[in-house]
Amino acid sequence: MSNFLKIEREGAVLTVTMDRPEDRNAITDPDQSAEFVALADNLARDRSVRAMVLTGAGKSFCAGGNVKSMRDKTGLFAGSPFDQRTHYRTTVQTIGKALWELEVPVVAAINGHAIGLGLDITLMCDVRVMAEDALVAESYVKLGIIPGGGGAWLLPRVVGLSNASRMTLTGETIDAATALRYGLASEVVPTAQVLPRAQELAHAIAANPGHATRMAKRMMREGMDQKLPTHLEMAAAYQALSHHTEDHVEAIDAFLAKRQPEFRDR
Repeated sequence: MSNFLKIEREGAVLTVTMDRPEDRNAITDPDQSAEFVALADNLARDRSVRAMVLTGAGKSFCAGGNVKSMRDKTGLFAGSPFDQRTHYRTTVQTIGKALWELEVPVVAAINGHAIGLGLDITLMCDVRVMAEDALVAESYVKLGIIPGGGGAWLLPRVVGLSNASRMTLTGETIDAATALRYGLASEVVPTAQVLPRAQELAHAIAANPGHATRMAKRMMREGMDQKLPTHLEMAAAYQALSHHTEDHVEAIDAFLAKRQPEFRDR
């Protein structure tokens, strides 16, 4: 493995850092994608983790694909068109699938540039805290290519079709104030506060029962493509499950006793 992801834990919250600052945390090595998939698989089994923060080391969140590797036709960009199709399907696209399907809530701490795939990764997160001097871009067309990791599907769902079209078709870079106006950023904070604020939000999420936040996230994700009757059937099933958890009983008892609950993920 490339050891691209540095993982730290505080209580029920993981902080995951893309740790290749010398390359602005660009993603080129297939092992980097495999680490994201392995992380998501582990979190699917570990119900003691209730929230995750994702950020980048150094001055960038993630610069997307490595442009020098594109030029040199190496790594993910080597081989015939059929080879490259396979590379995309088995590497960077697995990041999108893994993060999109992950039920653990994820807060992105956008500490710097999030370009191309880097921006797409932030869109797979649930909440985005952005540094006031950070910049983002869906800049694929400026390199003569198209969003290959899910950005054309994700971006319109986050910022609306008009804003997504402008960003995707011009490839322009937008600042934090614009990202906030578009609804891409949930909050904009001074650079030094971006990781602490993201962790604060993650701990606020983790203060709630893990089964409730995971199922609520799943409902929102599925609801984006469901009709209301189908969604309500899912809600009824999930609500019934929730009512039969020990954490639900503890939440009710704590509320009535005016004390802090102690959840055990049961």
